[in-house]
Amino acid sequence: MKPFLFHPEALMEADESARFYEERQEGLGKRFIKALTDTINRIIRNPKLYIKIDDTIRKCRLLHFPYGVIYRDINEFIEIIAVMHLKREPGYWKSRI
Repeated sequence: MKPFLFHPEALMEADESARFYEERQEGLGKRFIKALTDTINRIIRNPKLYIKIDDTIRKCRLLHFPYGVIYRDINEFIEIIAVMHLKREPGYWKSRI
């Protein structure tokens, strides 16, 4: 399996989202992180499986949360570009590539 790296802003998005959910309900932030981890593991196992949204960019949805992981498969690793709320402005992350 390939290693993965978070864009610094994607890591901040994941942390902020987990904190938001944890503030709403105890344990929900941990469930968000588990769903994110499971999604990243699915991506690593088969990076070409998920929907292409640009020439080299793909999106994989989290289970049970309205989020998607925006990523690209670079030869040496998977780059996590954004952990995006699906109701947020689409394409806001494009300046990161």
